Amino acid sequence: MRVCKVLTAWAFALFLVVSNAATAFAADYKLGYNTNASDNDYIFTTKAPKGNVGKNMTVTFRIRATDEDMENVRVSLAETTDFQQWEERGSGDYTVDYYPFEITENTFVSKSVGNIKKGNVKSASISARVRRDALQGYYSIPILIEWDGGNDIDYVNVWISTSSSTAEDDEEDEKKEGKYFIIGENQPTPRGTYPNVMNFNVNFRNKRETTVQDVTISMGLSEDDTKFPFEINDGNYDRTYERIAYGETVAVPYSMAIRKDSYTGYYPIKYTVTFRLSSEGDLHTEEGTFYVHITSKDKEDDLGEFDANDRTRARLIVDSYHTVPEQIYAGEEFELILNMKNASKNVGASNILFNLESEKVSDSAVFTTESGSSSMVVDDMGPGQSTEVRAVFTARAGVDQRSYSITIKEKYDSPEFKNAEESIVVDIPVKQYARLSTSNIDVMPDSITTGAESNVMFGINNTGKVILYNVTATFTADSIKTVETYVGNIKPGETGNVDTMLTGISPTMDDGTVKVTITYEDENGTMAEPVEKELTLMVTEESQDMMWDESMMGDMDGAVETESTGVKAVFQKYGILIGVAVVILAAVVVVVVIRIRKKRKAAKEEEDIDDEIS
Repeated sequence: MRVCKVLTAWAFALFLVVSNAATAFAADYKLGYNTNASDNDYIFTTKAPKGNVGKNMTVTFRIRATDEDMENVRVSLAETTDFQQWEERGSGDYTVDYYPFEITENTFVSKSVGNIKKGNVKSASISARVRRDALQGYYSIPILIEWDGGNDIDYVNVWISTSSSTAEDDEEDEKKEGKYFIIGENQPTPRGTYPNVMNFNVNFRNKRETTVQDVTISMGLSEDDTKFPFEINDGNYDRTYERIAYGETVAVPYSMAIRKDSYTGYYPIKYTVTFRLSSEGDLHTEEGTFYVHITSKDKEDDLGEFDANDRTRARLIVDSYHTVPEQIYAGEEFELILNMKNASKNVGASNILFNLESEKVSDSAVFTTESGSSSMVVDDMGPGQSTEVRAVFTARAGVDQRSYSITIKEKYDSPEFKNAEESIVVDIPVKQYARLSTSNIDVMPDSITTGAESNVMFGINNTGKVILYNVTATFTADSIKTVETYVGNIKPGETGNVDTMLTGISPTMDDGTVKVTITYEDENGTMAEPVEKELTLMVTEESQDMMWDESMMGDMDGAVETESTGVKAVFQKYGILIGVAVVILAAVVVVVVIRIRKKRKAAKEEEDIDDEIS
């Protein structure tokens, strides 16, 4: 027993020395800012993208078609051995890879950029998760760019930090510094006179030291003549720009017909600007006001001529609505049933057009129809009359779990009001199926005696788009004590770790299968269908040979004296070799268990830090 403890202590000390030596060697690895990026042919950046260990980061860059048109351009992280080096660890040399990103089945999958004309530039970005053990510093990341008829590898320098700051924090700090756009700088107030068409520009200058992307400038419209002086002849007045650099001013052009019922004076025109700080960053929104001067009727004359009878019309409302099925899941079809009612007591409606329009996410409709159109016509609806409107939609797969709107645009005639228009919005909740997977289940050791313990470790991966609440793993078998391990909540894309000990209570009478039942709840606290896995653990009866000691040998000296050529002779001849072999085996097992425990403990501490940061 004393020999076993000595060997165990020696092996543990050797493990610490080797581990510390390897860590020190890794820390000496020269990362640095690589000048490969200065020799790029197609890819260029204005600043190094930033990332943090254990977090997703976005590598943004621009592609310039230098020599020819580039058709069907794709970009991806290039598979490389640039970050590999030989290191001496323990008694041998090993290849150590310092590539900063976690490698999964999607790490090197290409992303489509589209076509780029010769001399033009297009923005692109690639996302990846930074390794938890990555060292702080600059990394020169090779990017594979492919197009029809050619390919090349260029480099992008990125900064990896081990601090708690993230790329999202940097972006949030930039937001707190103030607005990005100044509206109407260095231009006089545009002036127009009814009935002329008013042609004017509105200046928008990016005052922040950051290039913004995916910019949309929207003019605020209104049907009220006292608030908006122009005819609304187009479906929308949005103006889009791929990017606006720091200090750059764009002159947004407009050609607007002045309303007949406008009045003389200044009108505040509201503008909304949406943009991103990177191609895959969050959408930022700013609002501002720009004034125009209109010469038309005097305001008093306008009010004096107003006749409320000219605007009498029906009021069409959504009295109630429901869907079939009641719960809608992303990627599945459903029927929307609207109970439309004319809420007017004495005004009817005729030639009614109902047009259902879906909310858009990333410029794509959340709800789509097979025909592509969701317009319905009703001949007439008398005062107080109701009618049912039905439409079949498919909820787009991949959207987040939340409510999305469908706008019901109405156009109809009333006796004293032709082509009246109204809009009504209904909200449709879309749910996502919970999905999970598990990593390989490690059982060490996979065979124990009754009363002994075995360590079980594995990860539970949330592969869906909803949070898994109160995740629990339960281990049951006739040969072990039932164990229930609480994992907690697991966010989409993250992993919860199971690390528990199983105790043998009786010898295994079957093939050693232990049932693992994983349970979790949805956001409403409803228990989901359990997920079942299996592992193999053999439990045997404790052997009497393991309890042999020298006192038993002394008690049996007289009994075995006449059998000196028997068991005693064997122990006298091979006892030392057998003892040494048992001690060595025990030392190896202890060292392996200590290594696994230390790695698991370090991983869990990093995850706890990540949870506190997020």
